[in-house]
Amino acid sequence: MNEKLPQISEAEFEVMQIIWYKAPINTNEIVGLLSATSDWSPKTIQTMLIRLEKKGAVTHEKEGRVYVYSPLIPKEDYISHESHAFLNKFFNGALDQMVVSYLSQNDLSQEDIDSLRSILDQKAKG
Repeated sequence: MNEKLPQISEAEFEVMQIIWYKAPINTNEIVGLLSATSDWSPKTIQTMLIRLEKKGAVTHEKEGRVYVYSPLIPKEDYISHESHAFLNKFFNGALDQMVVSYLSQNDLSQEDIDSLRSILDQKAKG
């Protein structure tokens, strides 16, 4: 995706996760799912939906008395964009420095090591 992706807050990202997973999804369903995992009021959730629409992240259609939301940006594009932004911000774009930093502070299971080795082997083969 070549277009500039919108800046989405952490709270808005939680809303987007639901929309990406369940779209098309109506306001009542979004409120119900978020009410189970947060203490946000329905009004707060509706405000976030409005902000996401203004930012160009979602669109809605009116079906009867409710709005039905769909994403305008693919989840994969947004995560890729944010991953690159994180890497550039904290590690000057150096993936190896990020991996070394992570590994120096965290343990990996043998399963994690095998999985990473397999990924690197596949990348090396082209």
